[in-house]
Amino acid sequence: MTELLPQPSLIFTLASYVLMVAVLVVVHEGGHYLAGRLFNTKIDAFAVGFGRELFGFNDSRGTRWKINAIPLGGYVKFTGDMNEASQPSPEIMALPVHEREGLFVFKPLWQRAIIVAAGPAINFLFAILILAGFYIALGHPFTPPVVSQVMPGSAAAAAGIVKGDRITSIDGQSVDRFEDVVNQVMTGTGKPLLVAIDRGGTPLALTVTPRMVEMTDRFGNVTKIGRLGIARSAQVVEKVGPFRALAYGVSDTWDIVGSIARTIRQVVMGERQLSDLGGPIKTGQVTGQQASLGVLAFIAFMAFFSINLGFINLIPIPMLDGGHLLLYAIEAVRRQPIGAKVQEWAFMSGFAALMSLMVVLTWNDLASVGFWDRLAGWLG
Repeated sequence: MTELLPQPSLIFTLASYVLMVAVLVVVHEGGHYLAGRLFNTKIDAFAVGFGRELFGFNDSRGTRWKINAIPLGGYVKFTGDMNEASQPSPEIMALPVHEREGLFVFKPLWQRAIIVAAGPAINFLFAILILAGFYIALGHPFTPPVVSQVMPGSAAAAAGIVKGDRITSIDGQSVDRFEDVVNQVMTGTGKPLLVAIDRGGTPLALTVTPRMVEMTDRFGNVTKIGRLGIARSAQVVEKVGPFRALAYGVSDTWDIVGSIARTIRQVVMGERQLSDLGGPIKTGQVTGQQASLGVLAFIAFMAFFSINLGFINLIPIPMLDGGHLLLYAIEAVRRQPIGAKVQEWAFMSGFAALMSLMVVLTWNDLASVGFWDRLAGWLG
């Protein structure tokens, strides 16, 4: 039995989480900022955190760069925005044409869409560059998708998979390396999978039903994952140059996006519990755990979380970047802006939905760390 590692202290966990969030906020909002500057958009403020300003400075362009009291988030405020959601103020909408130059709300639709999409896009780019840097420095791990052993009584054995089989696809998704198999099976819900294999040059299609098992990591966190019961062949670490490293970074980022989308679909369809999605407390806990393993583990987790941040921001919910893009798409179809009342209703609804989700996830997080059990013990 593997000995459990000690949990990092609360202060270390909070510091690690705040550092990661601060870096990713600068990255994400930096995407909006750079795209805005590309189109000569006037910007009032670039803020890390919310609430009261702790300190800041004005640059030569008149932008206020500031650190706020609540270090969990941030925003870029374009001139004329009524709030951090980029809703235009009534005064700005009433400006005459000659005074509208450089204001975000009056930019062409395609420019506004690029400025909004630049935030999530740079999150993906940030992760790609981190992964590529790892591959250049440490090499790219690669395991051929060949079965080296089948565990007796396992799901794979029951389906007829044998030693030497090469897995070529799972549920129609191509498999290039054993890591692809692990990714697709572990993020599944135990539903049957159609596994295509090559057995000595003969293609076969087998239906395999993974067995869901509980796995405990080095910090004692318990998760349910799918298992086929097969062993991989020896892993090879290949040396790669910058271009191949970038290609692998793009490919791995795309695979992670697919895993995130698959997990969310499973939750929506009721195949997976909502508690399987981590909220802010669980994310903070895992951040501290990864940081305690060293700088490389922390940076790798930051890349993974950056992909999550980019993906979540593209969900078409008002208040998120994806919600803005959805409204822009409707505007493009209608060939006229959506009414201010409709936009206000949409943003209020989006805010309410996000806050409700955060409350539920936080409640689940508190349960996962044993808070409610301890509270019941104190009250009892």
